[in-house]
Amino acid sequence: MDATLFEMPLLREDNLLRRFEEIHDFIYAHDGLSPQETLEEFIKILFVKIFDETKKMYIFHVDNITDTGISSIFELTKKEFDHFFEPDEKINLSPSSLIFTVKKLQNISLNGSSQDAKGLAFQKFISSREKSGRGQFFTPEPVVNFCVQIISPQKHEKILDPACGSGGFLVSTLKYLQENNLEFDTAYSIQNNIFGIDINKSIARIAKMKLLLERNVNSNIISYNSLETIESFFPCANEFDVILTNPPFGAKIHNKSVLSAYQLGYKWNRTQKGFEKNGSILNNQSVETLFIERCIDLLKTGGRMAIVLPNGNFENSSLEYIRYYIMKKTRILAVVNLPQETFIPYGTGVKTSLLFLEKKADNDTQEYFIFFGKITKLGYQGNKNGTPIYKKNEYGQSVIDNTGNQILDEDMSDIITSYKNYRAGKEFSNLNSFMIHSSEIRNRFDFDYYSPETRNLFVNTNNNTVKLGDICEIVKTKSPKLKIDNGFVNYIELSDINTYSFEIINAASYDIHDLPSRASYEVKRGDIITAVAGNSVGTSKHATALVSKKYSGCICTNGFRVLRNVKINPYYLLYYMKTDKFLKQMFAFRTGAAIPAVSDTDISKIIIEIPHKELMQKIIEKMQNVFFLRNKAQEEFESIYK
Repeated sequence: MDATLFEMPLLREDNLLRRFEEIHDFIYAHDGLSPQETLEEFIKILFVKIFDETKKMYIFHVDNITDTGISSIFELTKKEFDHFFEPDEKINLSPSSLIFTVKKLQNISLNGSSQDAKGLAFQKFISSREKSGRGQFFTPEPVVNFCVQIISPQKHEKILDPACGSGGFLVSTLKYLQENNLEFDTAYSIQNNIFGIDINKSIARIAKMKLLLERNVNSNIISYNSLETIESFFPCANEFDVILTNPPFGAKIHNKSVLSAYQLGYKWNRTQKGFEKNGSILNNQSVETLFIERCIDLLKTGGRMAIVLPNGNFENSSLEYIRYYIMKKTRILAVVNLPQETFIPYGTGVKTSLLFLEKKADNDTQEYFIFFGKITKLGYQGNKNGTPIYKKNEYGQSVIDNTGNQILDEDMSDIITSYKNYRAGKEFSNLNSFMIHSSEIRNRFDFDYYSPETRNLFVNTNNNTVKLGDICEIVKTKSPKLKIDNGFVNYIELSDINTYSFEIINAASYDIHDLPSRASYEVKRGDIITAVAGNSVGTSKHATALVSKKYSGCICTNGFRVLRNVKINPYYLLYYMKTDKFLKQMFAFRTGAAIPAVSDTDISKIIIEIPHKELMQKIIEKMQNVFFLRNKAQEEFESIYK
């Protein structure tokens, strides 16, 4: 039977997109399914449609087609794509929705339609659905394209995403190869060089469908757990040239048999030269940590990788052994910090950065330079819709390109240009990028810690500096009051500080048994308390206060550190703790993807500048006068009511 008798090729993506949206909206309105369930059912029908056309069955063109007939061909479709469907899986649509869907797809040919029309239509359709509720497997397109541009895959290279989700990295890679190679065989690349794995079958179906709509050829997308062996599926396992991935965040692996297969599934001990693995298996390990090791293993020597990771992996002192492992196994090509709002349109506010690596030979000890970049403008807002932001001129008018389109307000392209100039050995000038020598890497990978501005803070230009840990005692022991069986204490939280006047303004009374678990340290008159946790640390709202007689004996949260027995004038130290030099150091030492914090080790490293005697005395006198006037004003105010 000749398909052309029934089917019409579609040359524009908006025609096909409109049909996809009509189908989705009809199912959603009539069958009581969630948006996610509606999408999954629609994807099933697309698989059936592709199978029907490929096998030249043309069941879709029978005038009196029934839901039973479609269900029968779905059974054959499941066998053809057995990695993506359970044996007992059904199409869960009402007869009316199923027939409506079939009729909407009945007189078009997906195989015969323009590749651009199919690919763009499906990309646009899926993109809108991912934003509205499937953010758990979606990486923003600008971030995906940025990673591909930095990695610069070549047409002969074998490319893998072991947590491919809906295939964003793979499709972007394919587009990059098509645009950068005059003679490029898309079908060959899909069949032989592009590989994707995702543990979630329904998500992996979307990735499979994206590539099917690019070229109706067999693709190397499978639904499987990438943390288990994949050699039986992919002959080129452990020999990939490129890996691009955004692994799952936050989840923990507890299975001892899985953990034992990974070096990072064991405990590591600090040594004089770094770290070494001991024989004890961890109770659990984060999924993203195991993915780091898995991805490195899957690369060939000289292979390149881009991976999205929470910032804790770049900063937290407890994860230093992971960074040691990475540096032993790879060269760090680049570290690029992403804005806080990057993933907010897709359901999470976790702070993330991009890590670009190259796998090195075991005996490679050669030193090298590392590129650091910081993206500050994404081209979209950090709201649930990811509303585009366009460039404006000095008059507030939109800036238009040569084709008459608005230009997104982003600086990703600037970082890409800087990186490529750096790789080519050329000069680059960008406030948000720099390079440092690998020998300068200490125990962190984060942009802010190594930025020129931060490094200048830690360079002693003269001998008139001291470290905070050398001029005071940092209280680290919980108060014995917390062990008393009965009684009340006054408790100070971060919000109980007037950040502009170094003043504690409140302390709530608690029964000891009702205190929050973060209640920790007893404060005494003359102590200085300063915040070490929370988003305000290192900013203009950083909380620091001098403990007065009124609040002596209170218990404070462990979000503070208590500075006691200060060896320099405390009024000068208070003054200095409000300066940019102090705050920028605190900000640079912050770690943590969710709630930023500064460790005791790092706060002790804070550099305090000591000015010449006359200036220091002048500052002290002014600070003392400020406190005197404040106390005098308080006394006058209270006298009114006596």
